[in-house]
Amino acid sequence: MDDIEIEAVAEADLSDAVLIEGLPGVGNVGKLAVEHLLEEFEEAQLVRRVYADVFPPQVSIEDGVAELTHTEIHAVETPGDGPDLLLLTGDHQSQSNEGHYHLTDAFLDIAEEFGVEQVFALGGVPTGELVDEPSVLGAVADDARIEELEDADVEFRDGEPAGGIVGVSGLMLGLGSRRGLDATCLMGETSGYLVDPQSAQVVIEVLQQLLDFEVDFEALEDRAEEMKEVAGKIQEMQQQQQSIASDDDLRYIG
Repeated sequence: MDDIEIEAVAEADLSDAVLIEGLPGVGNVGKLAVEHLLEEFEEAQLVRRVYADVFPPQVSIEDGVAELTHTEIHAVETPGDGPDLLLLTGDHQSQSNEGHYHLTDAFLDIAEEFGVEQVFALGGVPTGELVDEPSVLGAVADDARIEELEDADVEFRDGEPAGGIVGVSGLMLGLGSRRGLDATCLMGETSGYLVDPQSAQVVIEVLQQLLDFEVDFEALEDRAEEMKEVAGKIQEMQQQQQSIASDDDLRYIG
């Protein structure tokens, strides 16, 4: 196998296509968001698979059948006046720094094949604690986009996210801008230690405003309620452990 292999599964005639990337990351926010869009846009068509030797050396198994690790790109012809979409997701990112660059270039090559001029990378920004009402932070390749994004309730905070944006989402901005693409990263606030459907939802809500489409959120809301229950149980266990530790300390001192 070559370092990167792109399998052309199908072709699609898209209008003003926009690439939306959501790969695994903090809180799996971007991946959850794109997967939800794929579930809601039932007419989404698989157009490309991308295989690479920088992915983990493994296969996925479904009904006993093995499939080599890869990412997928689906095309969506949206109803209404909004742009059509290219949705990029997968189960893994690169295991090497060089691989992130090579993969991002491959993804952008595919995007340009479909006439993409605008890119949205989706992800999460960790807060270290549970967030009841997550905000969406933004980063752009061109500051001319900031006012429009702020009108859609995207926040731009000096120095955040701390340490910058790593992986494909960050390189979508850096490499995308070098190609003259309009690149934006949308990051939902998330604790950083739980899968976060609520954060994924607020990111999609921003996309809806910017790209003029509409999807239902019932499935994400149900998952968010499940995660709140999990978080509540974790907090309860932590409180119990702290109480036990405190009692032990008192007995030792006495």
